[in-house]
Amino acid sequence: MIWPAEDLWLAMVAKQPGLTVEVLPEIDSTNTELMRRARAGQTEPVLLVAETQTAGRGRLGRPWHGEAGHALTFSLGLMFKPADWSGLSLAVGLSLARSLDPQGELGVRLKWPNDLWVKRPPLSAHMPTGWGKLAGILIETAVPSGTGHRPDPGSAQGQEQARYCVVGVGLNIAPPLAEGLSTAPLGLQDLQNGITAPQALMQVAEPLLATLLAFERTGFAPLQNAFNDRDALHNLNVTLSDGRHGVARGVDAAGAMLVDTEQGQEAISSAELSVRPV
Repeated sequence: MIWPAEDLWLAMVAKQPGLTVEVLPEIDSTNTELMRRARAGQTEPVLLVAETQTAGRGRLGRPWHGEAGHALTFSLGLMFKPADWSGLSLAVGLSLARSLDPQGELGVRLKWPNDLWVKRPPLSAHMPTGWGKLAGILIETAVPSGTGHRPDPGSAQGQEQARYCVVGVGLNIAPPLAEGLSTAPLGLQDLQNGITAPQALMQVAEPLLATLLAFERTGFAPLQNAFNDRDALHNLNVTLSDGRHGVARGVDAAGAMLVDTEQGQEAISSAELSVRPV
């Protein structure tokens, strides 16, 4: 594959001085590699792309495999110091959705807190909603001294020092196999015929950097309404990972999922809490 590394660099370096763009033929995980570098004191801004990822990770340690040409796997790392980290994964997801489906006509929606889903015609009577998973997001951070890291800082509050933030994205390009998955995946080629991983990277990378820089200045609140407009769970019956049930009502200004339960409306903000439609 031919990657537009120079074009990407030219588009992004003006926004983030010192940025480099690297494309590797194979690596275990782009997130893991940038976290290794950060712990070793290498905290320069970088967009790291892997044609093949052999040990990719999703949220909660779930594997995410990316074969050459079948998936777009990349991580964007930079020093980051927002006033509030809350809602960062939602902002990243919204940026991707806007880049891939600007008007929403392709059905790209956001599944709190870190997935892109696509609503399509029902596949069967057993899957009436017809949801397909298009992409996943994994955010990790490291302190500059390399003394540790915190995964998924979407609900962290009050960070006083800058951290090296690694935003990892796994985007299906070709329709992947769905065996053993609770939500059937689909590929971007199902929505944009013939699109390649390099072309998809050109669509999403520069707007993602712009979103991160804006988030650092203003946080999630300005994006609340736009997220809710694309919320895949809005007004659906959901089951929380602790077994409780309720109705999803969008997100608040900090990015917490609002769920009407028997005990009243609750703001679900824990990065370790899953919400699934029923």
